Amino acid sequence: MRDKYKDIFEAGTDLPLVEDFYTIQGEGYHTGKPAYFIRIGGCDIGCRWCDSKISWNPKEHRLISVEEVVRKAVESPAKSVVVTGGEPSLYNLEPLCSELKKHNIENFLETSGAYEITGEWDWICLSPKANKAPVESSYKKANELKFIIFDLEKDFALAEEHAKLVGDDCLLYLQSEWSQYVHNIKAIVEYVKNNPKWNISLQSHKFMRIP
Repeated sequence: MRDKYKDIFEAGTDLPLVEDFYTIQGEGYHTGKPAYFIRIGGCDIGCRWCDSKISWNPKEHRLISVEEVVRKAVESPAKSVVVTGGEPSLYNLEPLCSELKKHNIENFLETSGAYEITGEWDWICLSPKANKAPVESSYKKANELKFIIFDLEKDFALAEEHAKLVGDDCLLYLQSEWSQYVHNIKAIVEYVKNNPKWNISLQSHKFMRIP
């Protein structure tokens, strides 16, 4: 995918925008915090349980200038912006970060870390995927490791392998894949009780039925 859309990925001045909206962060460390979400199109990981498959093909989404999308964020009451996808690490995010910083807006990144992370971020949530592991530098930059539990027989062990690679100050979260929540949550609770370095992340926005 990088080769096919190389110019867009490398420039970073225009991005394929899937959607942008002001809401409440529902997951991980910043749960409950109001934030402006910027969802960027393009992903070559293809998790079968992805809840944003509409974002996979960047050609399906209009290119929007970084200046325009930041202007819309600034016009909202938001004091922080969450950049998600798709897979944002596909792109050069330096222009987006620079523009947000001009307006003193905190910037948070949600990424699988499959590619080198660009830009200066206030917070990076690394959510590794089995289909394509993070590059080494992504582990070093992560403030938060959020691992999605889908398969109880395999995913706890995978989470532990990724946890060995992040820094000592990186916060660790386990989160059930939404469709498996009822099946998985009891086991996740017991696992975290027995391994208290981990925390539980819930998709609270889905319980609250907000975007």
